[in-house]
Amino acid sequence: MSHRRPHSLMLLGVLCLQSCLWSAWPVLVTAQDKPIVPPARQKYMGRTIAQTMGYGGAPWLIRETREQEERPSEVMRQLGLKPGMVVCDMGCGNGFYSLLMARQVAPEGKVLAVDIQPEMLHLLELRCRDKGIQNVEPIQGTLIDPKLPEDTVDLLLMVDVYHEFSHPQQMLAGIRKSLKAKGRVALLEYRAEDRSVPIKPLHKMSKRQILKEYKANGFRLVEQYDGLPWQHLMFFERDPDWRPPAFSTPADQ
Repeated sequence: MSHRRPHSLMLLGVLCLQSCLWSAWPVLVTAQDKPIVPPARQKYMGRTIAQTMGYGGAPWLIRETREQEERPSEVMRQLGLKPGMVVCDMGCGNGFYSLLMARQVAPEGKVLAVDIQPEMLHLLELRCRDKGIQNVEPIQGTLIDPKLPEDTVDLLLMVDVYHEFSHPQQMLAGIRKSLKAKGRVALLEYRAEDRSVPIKPLHKMSKRQILKEYKANGFRLVEQYDGLPWQHLMFFERDPDWRPPAFSTPADQ
């Protein structure tokens, strides 16, 4: 017994250290410098994470009724894009917003169009080719890394996609790094507060939940627009006073 107890305590210590590392580090790296993907979260800060929409649902993104239902033309006015800007369409799908953004930042500006599904990026490339748009750069991200260059993005748009992130902390860390000093995140999410919005509850978010998660990950709210039929539109910048926690807390789970 006296020989087994120290080994048990050592094993417990190793397990505790491993648990802390999973939470404190955005990505762990092996000896071969290959990232290890932590287990996908089922919940985050009290919210159940929704499943990602597969590429089979791509036609819904370019449906004819989208202008009437979501008023993307008004979204584009609120974004305040200008020629020469570097913008990102995070979770771009088949490029509904990527193409709209590309026209407004042309000719010198460009769109970094990020998705984890290569099939979506292929559909995006086909649509760009059909429309003669050449300033969209497809990027295949991962579950833990948007694969964006650091200190580059003027505005990053996420349209009804953040709530599907299986690793929200890691993705928000990558997004923070990609923004310029005054870069912004423009977040669109279906309103959980409004039962009349005909979207499944898991694919909606409340303002309260959004603010809780973004504040915890180093962002501050700088602007919001409440004039859309179904969605919140909230603008965030990096919080200069934020410091990442050393270890996770129960609220992170």
